[in-house]
Order: sequence, then C-alpha cells, then structure tokens
Amino acid sequence: MLKLELRAASSRNMAYLSPILALALTIFFGGLVFLALGKNPLVGLQVFLIEPVRNAPAIAELLMKTTPLVLCALGLSVCYRANVWNIGAEGQLIAGGLAAGSTILFFDNGTAGLSGLSGGTVLVLATLAGVIGGSLWASITALLKDQFHANEILVSLMLTYIAQLLLMYAVNGPLKDPNGMNFPQSKVFSSEYLLPHLMAGSRLHIGFVVMLIASAVMAVFVYRSFAGYRLTVGGLAPLAARYAGFSSRKALWTSLLISGGFAGMAGAFEVAGPIGQVLPSISPGYGFAAIIVAFIGRLNPIGSILGGLVLSLFYLGGELAQSRLGLPSAITGLFQGMLLFLLLACDTLINYRLRWKK
Repeated sequence: MLKLELRAASSRNMAYLSPILALALTIFFGGLVFLALGKNPLVGLQVFLIEPVRNAPAIAELLMKTTPLVLCALGLSVCYRANVWNIGAEGQLIAGGLAAGSTILFFDNGTAGLSGLSGGTVLVLATLAGVIGGSLWASITALLKDQFHANEILVSLMLTYIAQLLLMYAVNGPLKDPNGMNFPQSKVFSSEYLLPHLMAGSRLHIGFVVMLIASAVMAVFVYRSFAGYRLTVGGLAPLAARYAGFSSRKALWTSLLISGGFAGMAGAFEVAGPIGQVLPSISPGYGFAAIIVAFIGRLNPIGSILGGLVLSLFYLGGELAQSRLGLPSAITGLFQGMLLFLLLACDTLINYRLRWKK
C-alpha cells in the first residue's frame, strides 16, 4: 500500500513553485469538469480565465474584487504565522461592513447634527468604524481562547453565522429603508459618501490603493519588525518563544485583532464601494476565499496580492460561466476547492514522498 515517508530535506524552490503547479493542475482538471458537463473545455476555460481580463474595464473589475480578498488575507497570514487558526474572517468582514454602513447612515440621514463634515471625513470615520467593528468581533474569539481555552477554529467559524444573523436583523430593523418597498436593505448612500473611483466607467475604487499600501506596511511588519518576528517564532517554535520570554497570550490577541481589523476594513470598503448600501449579503464569501489566498501567497503580504488576483479571476469567471454557458453558481466554489486541495497536495509532497510498502 502507498504510504507517506518524510523527506530528509524539503526543496525550498518547490515551496514557491507549489502554488503555480497547483494552479496549472486546477486549470487541467477544470477542463475535465467542463468536458464532463458537456461543454467544450477550451471554450469553458476561455470564458472562465480569459474573458475576465479581455479589456481595461474587465481588468478594473478584477482589481476591485481583489481588494477585499487581499485585505482579509493580510490579517489571516499574520494569524497563521502565529499559529492562531482564525477561520472567521467572513464574520469579521460582515461586522466591519455593518459598523461602517451604520456610520455612513448616521451622517447621511442628517441625525448627527454635524452636516458640516465632508464626505471624505465621513468615509474615513466609516473605515475606522469598520476596522474597529472587525477587531471587536475577532476579540470575542481571542477572549474565549484566552480565558476558557476554546478552540479558535470553531469559535471564529460559528461567529460568522452570528454576524450574518446580526446583519439580517439590522437590515430588517434599525437600518431598514422606510422607502425601500419593504425590502431588507438600507437606503442607498448619497454619492458623497461613496469611495472615489480610480477609473471612469469602472467600479475600481480608492480602496485598491489602500490595499497596496497595507500590503507594503504588513511586509515591513512581518519581515522587518521585532513584533512580527515574535509572532513568527511563536508560531514556528512555541517552546523556543516561551523560553525567550515571548508571550503567547499577546501573540493571540495581536494576531486576531490585526486580522479582524483588516477584514473589517474590507467590509467597510464593500459597503462604501461597489455595494453602496447595507444589504443582507455584504460578501459572496471573500473571508473564506481569503484563506486560500493567504496560502497561495505563502503567508507573504506581497504574495497575497497574486493569490487575490487568482481568486478574483475565479469569481468573475464563475459569473461569466453562469451567464454564457448556463452553468450553476457552484462552479466558482468548485474551482476554489480544487485549487485548495491541489495546493495542499503539492505542499504535502514537498515534505513527504510516496512509498509503496507491503
């Protein structure tokens, strides 16, 4: 029977080539999926992978969808480096979007008595509210892990569904548009409270620039700061970190608050950007897809940008496959799942070899 045998030394080069190999295999098996569904695999792959980048407006849409994926992945990469398994970025994104949307509505409705504030100032306040909202939501996981040794995987995941229910309550209650014909949604934000666009005729907004700056800042934090070094050592060698006096408790709180803050920022940019209001669904699953983005990027802030582009391409390709080929929406999740599975398989074979043993 086949068994896994630990290699004497793993290849450093293959560790970086693994995501590329996994992507190539995903494309190959994706073609087989299209063939099994009765579609021409070449046509299917063209619609899925080429059409989303066929012109400048399409590329702008790709970059716009990349923004929340990378922001969530930046925070998740910090958590995973610290060996804190946060699976709840989706819930933290929702919490941040809800906090940001509530802030914009507070000023947009004129109830604050501060009509002199400019739209830019309100957007900054809404972004800060999103960051705080996401961090507070992540702090629940940190608190339960810290005080009661609760499993952060289960807690962060379950909190996602609570955040979704809280969002449903808000759009059916206090944030519901009284003139919205009883639809569960807030009023559409005034144009002055929407993120400025970077390209005329597209939805690409200034949040993309913020994401690029955040990626550079996090690269410095991870690779050039003592705080980032502490988190990495704590994740790779907990006993050595404890011997050096590094606090595992501090690492837990720091990583989760950073992760929640970035996910909350992503939620704020979604409601103040392409959505323009608070809806029952702020995210199509960006927080979950960002887990794949983080690992494709090798938990590297700059690598996360490349991973975000790939997953964003899958989202757009899935939408086009639905409209042009008549395929179900599950095609996007299928490609994401294949990519994650094949990436894990490639990573496993970097450290282990297959041996036939009787």
